[in-house]
Amino acid sequence: MANLIVISGPQAVGKMTVAEQLKEKTGYSLMVNHDSIEVSDKIFGRGTDAQKELNKLIRENVFNIATKNNIDLIFTFVTAFNCDDDINYLNNLKKQFEESGGTFYFVELYADVKTRLDRNVTPHRLASKFSKNDIERSNKDLIESMDKYRLNSNEGETICNNHLKIDNTILLPEEVADMIVDYFKTKKRTNKR
Repeated sequence: MANLIVISGPQAVGKMTVAEQLKEKTGYSLMVNHDSIEVSDKIFGRGTDAQKELNKLIRENVFNIATKNNIDLIFTFVTAFNCDDDINYLNNLKKQFEESGGTFYFVELYADVKTRLDRNVTPHRLASKFSKNDIERSNKDLIESMDKYRLNSNEGETICNNHLKIDNTILLPEEVADMIVDYFKTKKRTNKR
């Protein structure tokens, strides 16, 4: 039995910092979306077919290892709610973890654009995500993606029964993590290593 908590939201909304706090509170393992992105970018170059293939393989293997070894996992992901591929991807993850006997949780964060632009240049983000160090390009991507993708759900729209939406514009990551633990009644668990 392996549980999966997906923390979703637009760029620089605070997924990574919330996930790090949630890891501390739950004992779950953590894969930030940029873990696989940064490795595959470094090897094959940003946006190449080879980079995309490696990124996908890394993630698939992490999920397979987690379910095989009953390891609870937190995963951060930018969901385009207007993109069938993203919704199908999440549904497949839900199926995989539920078939392992676990539970799939979906946490959606949102914050205003000004807050996200401020968070886009925090030292922790820049140190953890090398690809974001080109701040001009990163800010441009953040703004342009809002025109192309719907990165938060509409009112009443859910991914699954365990869908929690949080406005974390003024909340600290620790507060958001506490809200997630309280809402889902997530207990601290020691993962098998």
